[in-house]
Formats: sequence, structure tokens, C-alpha cells
Amino acid sequence: MDVDLGVEYAEFRTEMREWIEGNIPSGLKELADWSWQPVAGGKRGAALARATADPIYREWVKRLLDAKLICATWPEEFGGRGWDSIRFSVFSEELRRQGVPAVRRGMGETLVGPPIMVHGTPEQQAHFLPRIVSGEDVYCQGYSEPNHGSDLGAVETKGIVDGDELVITGQKTWTSGAQNANMIFVLCRTNPDVPKHRGLSYVLVPFSKENGVTVLPLRQMSGASGFCEDFLDGSRAPLFNVIGGLNNGWAPAMTTLGFERGGNATTAHLGFEQELWDLIGLARKNGKVNDPLIRQRLAWCYTQVQLMRYAGLRLLASLAEGRQPGPEASISKLFWSEYHKLFGELALDVVGADAMIRPDGEGYATDEWQDVFFASRAGTIYSGTSQIQKNIIGERALGLPRETKRSEGKVT
Repeated sequence: MDVDLGVEYAEFRTEMREWIEGNIPSGLKELADWSWQPVAGGKRGAALARATADPIYREWVKRLLDAKLICATWPEEFGGRGWDSIRFSVFSEELRRQGVPAVRRGMGETLVGPPIMVHGTPEQQAHFLPRIVSGEDVYCQGYSEPNHGSDLGAVETKGIVDGDELVITGQKTWTSGAQNANMIFVLCRTNPDVPKHRGLSYVLVPFSKENGVTVLPLRQMSGASGFCEDFLDGSRAPLFNVIGGLNNGWAPAMTTLGFERGGNATTAHLGFEQELWDLIGLARKNGKVNDPLIRQRLAWCYTQVQLMRYAGLRLLASLAEGRQPGPEASISKLFWSEYHKLFGELALDVVGADAMIRPDGEGYATDEWQDVFFASRAGTIYSGTSQIQKNIIGERALGLPRETKRSEGKVT
């Protein structure tokens, strides 16, 4: 089933398909399996990292930059093309159809750019946004703390004004991509004498040892270190780097979270679909496809991925009619993360007894399906736990009563 998005989007799809076909550098498709589904802590990312360092990949990036096809959903005045979600989805589908990689600017594109556009001054926009598009600045997130993972309003990291700079001291944790970042967007407390949400500032901080930052990898059960904890010891940032103004960090922080929760519901199924076909290929190869229970579970996975696809198509249809999305982000996140947890268990059953044995290699070596199993557990936690998503859906979408809170053994 496909959604007829109208003549305009059909013409756009043709335009993008022709552009991609005419601009793929020779050898790009062979550098890596660009259809791989990224998993938290998985080691497949190492192979992709090697591929992205190749001159062929860099040429692809240059061609995309020249055509303004990086950060293309950003408004034209900020270096993008002003694409809506439908065009972004169509372009993503065509890239995958051709077997070539999308080039994204990570958290800079999705989590830092939007609050700068909404809350930044013209001078801040002119300085920071081009550096994100070009890839000069690579961001990681400084929100969660050891004692305040979900309650952002309670962060303890301090920011003290010193002349025309802010001096920041504190600890952040669960920092994705910290190993590759040269900037971090930090939520810190700059006024301890007002209610917790009102005394925070949103700051873009140079992320380096020279600026008093210490980064320690956090070992996951897969043996990989996809997350880090960070210690900021007198780290400095110009007051120019404060987005939204001092003590007004809650507004840009919520803008960031809105984009993080929104995700890519219209294209999320693509990676899961390829991953499923890879597993089906393994089941055919080792004979597990002849096991009726395995076949049943594979069929169940297929239906779940198709449901993701249909949900994305429904969202596309709504956007095409000018309707704003409702609770789809929370529903989508809950759906795919719970699906992937069961998929990870099935993957090991398809591998069979060999799944209990780690391959040879340095450190805590694991193979690709063991990575999927381990990482699939994390999907129900990061970007909003399944429990939190259920509360959001129940209370905000369905209008159910708020969950009762327990205090000192009493229901309140």
C-alpha cells in the first residue's frame, strides 16, 4: 500500500531520484552496507565510521552540501531548503532505494539548530548554524545528570558569570556521541534563588580537555561504549553562547526536547525492515526457517514493521492535508522500542546455540546479532522510557487520570 501524495510530491520524488542517480560517486555503494540499522552500542558503527573517513564519502558530502541537501528541512535563510516532513521522508526513501547514505549532522541538526532558530539572536544564528551545516561543530547533549535523569528542572550543574563568560562546573551522564563531539549543549543552573525551572540557562560549550572537560566512556553490556559521563571543571563559554538569555534556558530546552521526541516516524520502519530481511536470510541459510515457531515469530515481526510503515504513511497523509501531528511521536517510540526488544530475542533464537558464545577478539567481543540483542534492551529506556511514554499517551492523548504518586508509603 502507498499513499498518493499528489502530483507535486510525485514530481519531487522523480527529481530527487534523478539527482541521486546522477551524483553518486563511483564506489560509494561498495564502501559499506549503508542500510544497516544503527543500534545503541553496536559495533557496526565502527565499520561505518571507517567508511565515512574515505575520500569517496567526503566527495558525496561535498555534493550534498553544494545542493543544500544537508539540513534540508531548515529554512532557506538558515542554509536549508525549507522542506516539509513529506519531502524529507521522500528523500530518505530514495536514498535507501539507491543504497547510499543520508548525511545528517546529528544532534546539531535536530536538537541544537531548532532552539537557535527559535530563541537565538540574529548574530547567534549567523555564527552557529553554518558551522552545524558544514560539520565543523559536532554536538553532544548535556542534560542528564547522575541524580537527575528525567527531572531536568532539578539539574545541579552550576554556571557562574565571570565578566563576559560563563564558568560551568558539574557532571553530565549518558552522553551519546561524546567521543566525536567538539561542542556540548548544556543545561545548567545560573540562579539558585528562584524556582527550579526559572534559574536555568542553555549554553553551547566548547567540549575539550583544554576547556576543563573530562570524558569517561561508560561500558555497556555489549562491551561497547556508546555513552559517556562528562565532568566540567570550570569549563568556560562566552555569554554569546547562551541561547535564549541567562536564566531563560527552559524555553530552548523544551524546543530541543520537542524535536527529539518527534523523531523520524515517517521513515523509522526502513532500518527495521532491512534488519528483518537480514535475519530472514540467516534463518534460510541455517535452516531455522523450517521451524514453524520461528516462522511464526518472523511473520509477526514482518507485520509489526509493516504497521510502522502504515503509521508513517498515515502521518504523511495527515501532513499532506495540513494537519499537525498529535501523540504520534510517543506512540511510535513506544511501538518500535518494544518491538525491537522482542526482535532481539528472536535474533538469538535464529542464531541458535552459537549465540551463547562470544567471538574471538579484543575486549568483550560480540557479533552483530548479539549487539542487536543487547542494544534492543536500551531502546525501551533512552529518549523516554516505555513507562513514561505510556503515561504521556494515557494522560495527554487519552485523557486518563494522572498516575498516583506515592510518598512515604502513602498514596497521594
